[in-house]
Amino acid sequence: MPKLLVDNKEIEAKEGTTLLQACLDNGIYIPNLCYLESMDDHQASCRMCFVEIEGEEKPITSCTVTVKDNMVAKTDTLSVRRLQKAALRLLLSVHHVDCKPCQANKKCELQRLAKFLKVGLKPKHLEIHLKEPAIHQDHPCLDYYPNRCILCGKCIHVCREQHGQSVLTFAKRGFDTVISSYRKNDVSSLACEKCVVCVNICPVGALILRESQE
Repeated sequence: MPKLLVDNKEIEAKEGTTLLQACLDNGIYIPNLCYLESMDDHQASCRMCFVEIEGEEKPITSCTVTVKDNMVAKTDTLSVRRLQKAALRLLLSVHHVDCKPCQANKKCELQRLAKFLKVGLKPKHLEIHLKEPAIHQDHPCLDYYPNRCILCGKCIHVCREQHGQSVLTFAKRGFDTVISSYRKNDVSSLACEKCVVCVNICPVGALILRESQE
């Protein structure tokens, strides 16, 4: 198995493993929001998992790099932290920070990242842009909160993985991008009400089973 040096710690990983997964498996935490090991094509959409790799001119996303023998990487440099903090602040600028009533409170990945990176959840001088409406109730079983959503795509992936197809999809573009659902009037074949893998995987409480609101 390839041996690599991360933050002066020698670790091993299987061939084909992403650098991010290798680090997580060996107790080296790298901030990440959109990564799932089971994904075949990692998009690095959250722009959080940067590391510095010897031989690379600039920090690179660790979820898009596979391990190589004798690879040398650093996860805690000034450049890496600067990029991660900028990405987090960008997410917070379109996030409704109202933690107390949120089902993800105290287990929210944004809370975890903010604490890890020492960034306040409500940074000063940060202009906030929120979407309307604040709650989408198009799905028969789920409530969707676009101003909590970080567009990580995990819900789409696990739904497809569980059922061979996904009820959920990205809709619209740019700032207006949201999670929407196919077959809004007929989801019985996928048993959404009993499945809820999308609800369980959401790192920020953006998808809620409607019954839980009662």
